[in-house]
Amino acid sequence: MLEKVLPYGMLKAKPNLESRIRTLKRDWAIVYDMLSGKNNSGFGWDEHRQLVVAKDAV
Repeated sequence: MLEKVLPYGMLKAKPNLESRIRTLKRDWAIVYDMLSGKNNSGFGWDEHRQLVVAKDAV
């Protein structure tokens, strides 16, 4: 499908998607460790605003 939309784009969908998935998994692991680890380094999750919060010192 990607070749139909961008015939001269020289992009291969599968390698690009696999690379993006690896990046997302790595980034998610970092955020998960910050929020749920035993030493969460002052980071937390605000349920109401749905975002990461940190102490001012961080």
